[in-house]
Amino acid sequence: MNSRHLRARLRQRLTRFARALTRTHRPVSPLDELVRIETDPAYRALFFSQLDAALDNRHAAEQSAVVEEIEAAAERLRALIRSPGDHERAA
Repeated sequence: MNSRHLRARLRQRLTRFARALTRTHRPVSPLDELVRIETDPAYRALFFSQLDAALDNRHAAEQSAVVEEIEAAAERLRALIRSPGDHERAA
């Protein structure tokens, strides 16, 4: 294969690749997505692993928010113990 032919093939592939990157993707209907999850084992595994990761992230964020609330409440209690007459500052 000569270099001119190789360059032409490379140019064709790069053009297809650029077109694929800029093409707007048609949204997938929920029913089509469900059918693909049920029929494609590899896609099902990917879907469930992404779902598990999203649930783990959400749980971690909720847990972090609860810890922050508890720490803020503990700080308010400490302030109340240090100066029991100043309720407004502790709240």
